Amino acid sequence: MHRHFKLFKPYGYLSQLISNDTRQVRKKKFLKELYNFPEGTMAVGRLDEHSEGLLFMTTDGKLSHTINTSGVEKEYYAQVDGAITDEAILALTQGVEISVEGKKYITKPCKARRIDGDPGFPERSKKIRDLRHGPAPWISITITEGKFRQVRKMTSAVGFATLRLVRIRIGSQTLMGLEPSQVIEVKELL
Repeated sequence: MHRHFKLFKPYGYLSQLISNDTRQVRKKKFLKELYNFPEGTMAVGRLDEHSEGLLFMTTDGKLSHTINTSGVEKEYYAQVDGAITDEAILALTQGVEISVEGKKYITKPCKARRIDGDPGFPERSKKIRDLRHGPAPWISITITEGKFRQVRKMTSAVGFATLRLVRIRIGSQTLMGLEPSQVIEVKELL
């Protein structure tokens, strides 16, 4: 009987339970600090240390592989540096060139749109620069792949660095109702 969890990964945590690197253990925060996950639990996909949002955990390796390789939609809200243009949004939807493991890669077409106003996420533990430094609007990007730091690389490729990144949806599961650091056990992930 496998167990499944969804959580709101807060800023500053690695998407893993532990590390064998003793330097990392002393300096980094791990998911085991948030919940007493059962033995054999693994993250389904990852969010980098500086990203926040919905993360799945499971004891089912086959399910993890299926979610990571089957084109399941993942939606992110990205706060970007500067008033993003219609041309930049269009370029994101058509696919942009990024670097993956030192090689050029064209991202698959995706969905991208502006978000009106502030999406209302809780304050982050590390403050984002304030509006005195210019506009910092939010956009939604929905992808079906997951290359290393892909969304950050995509917004950078169109000239708008990501200041804050929050994954809000994987498939039909959303972040709604979860607070940062909250973990809930669910019957199914998808």
